[in-house]
Amino acid sequence: MNKELIINVSPGGVEIALLEDKKLVELHTEKADANFAVGDLYLGKVKKLIPGLNAAFIDVGFEKDAFLHYTDLSPYARSLLKFTQMAIHDKGETPFDFSNFNVEPEIVKTGKINEVLNGKPSVLVQILKEPIAAKGPRLSCEISLPGRFVVLTPFNEIVAVSKKIHSAEERKRLQKIVEAIRPKNFGVIVRTAAEGKSTAELHQDLIALTENWKQIQLNLKGAVPPAKIMSEQDKTTSMLRDLLTVDFNRVVINDKNIYNDTKAYIQKIAPDKVDIVTYYNGPLPIFDQYGVTKQVKGSFGKTVNLPSGAYLIIEHTEALHVIDVNSGYKSVSNNQEENALQTNLEAAEEIARQLRLRDIGGIIVIDFIDMKLPDNKRKLQDAMEEYMKNDRAKHAVLPISKFGLMQITRQRMRPEVNINTSEICPTCGGTGMVTPSILLEDEMEKRLQYLVNHGHRQIELHVHPIVYAYLTKGWFTNIVKKWKKKFAIKLKVLPNNNYSFIEYHFFDENEEEIKF
Repeated sequence: MNKELIINVSPGGVEIALLEDKKLVELHTEKADANFAVGDLYLGKVKKLIPGLNAAFIDVGFEKDAFLHYTDLSPYARSLLKFTQMAIHDKGETPFDFSNFNVEPEIVKTGKINEVLNGKPSVLVQILKEPIAAKGPRLSCEISLPGRFVVLTPFNEIVAVSKKIHSAEERKRLQKIVEAIRPKNFGVIVRTAAEGKSTAELHQDLIALTENWKQIQLNLKGAVPPAKIMSEQDKTTSMLRDLLTVDFNRVVINDKNIYNDTKAYIQKIAPDKVDIVTYYNGPLPIFDQYGVTKQVKGSFGKTVNLPSGAYLIIEHTEALHVIDVNSGYKSVSNNQEENALQTNLEAAEEIARQLRLRDIGGIIVIDFIDMKLPDNKRKLQDAMEEYMKNDRAKHAVLPISKFGLMQITRQRMRPEVNINTSEICPTCGGTGMVTPSILLEDEMEKRLQYLVNHGHRQIELHVHPIVYAYLTKGWFTNIVKKWKKKFAIKLKVLPNNNYSFIEYHFFDENEEEIKF
């Protein structure tokens, strides 16, 4: 699979399109003034404890207080609170040695929020979910610092290896390496990208992350909540960090600064891939040049057409998303069951793409075309799971119910991407109202009367070709001849293909438009 990242930089922010085999599968937007992105670290102040929800509202500087549930506190919440206070009041010129930090006992899983955050302290928190609709950010106290190959988790001694690394021997090798080089008071999660990497590469990644932790300590020194302590990397580098694999073959950027930053970042994390970064300065917009704009226009409407003639209807409600699969004129055989299966398989591939592309989260209900055979239902479920394998968001696919519905849950990390693909109607100008076509002839005649009354004797009328045919048809029913005779003027009617159906304009003898 060929992967390409097309990056469009504008004054308003950065748009990032991920293409797989030339097909748009993800679209990310990073506004120039973006705050509260997933992974950002903030020093927040506890504003309100809600025992009934077992949660707290934290002021992190957003217009609405952020939400922190007890289950997101982390078992090491007391250690985090202690560390936060020590870092804020640290008087030394350099950060205190974290390896000498005494970790506090873990909190119990079934505890109460007011037992941990009593006194409404200041606390270091990480954005778990961006603000969505009327909700503030969702927070976590389980601090994690992601790198290229490993994720650093302070206050614990746990080493875990990604389950996506299937080789038991490789998992064991990575476990031994990381246990040997892991800094004290830090846990480490080994990412899938670490498969086959050397001790030196893993160690270099760990060193960079521990330096980030020291920077967090420095930024906390003397900080007053609410305050941003550290930002997640910008979306371009964070996507490259998470996605860069051997099948990534091109990154195209239309901004020189981000081009240089991206090239330097790839030089650091994967020197052998540095040549895939190219700078674009062509005459066309970058998204037009690489076919992204056309795919966006064709993919974000309520109706999504499939190559075979089948189509999807995607609807959003407050509680869930509903996707209806329609066969259109698709027909692969005379067998109705086989037709339904093939259409459903094609729809499943597009639905998996749409979930990533629009970043649809929560509960998704899909009404596939009815199938009777259990084997076909199983094939469809297996295909759906396979198509969603590349989806980085956590998800679960349930079997098709007896009503023919498939339910999917998908993690929602940021607001759903929703692009308006409609354009303003050239006829009504977006008002939804036009002059009744039956009155068009009367309206033009009244305006002709007005022009004659104001001294015009030589007039050109430009109209849509269909209206032109109507006005000039026949010998006895020719409306233009009737007007010439009635008003005793020179009247010339000309067709214009660029006009909308009921659009028309009058011009005088100097070929200047007459405004009303």
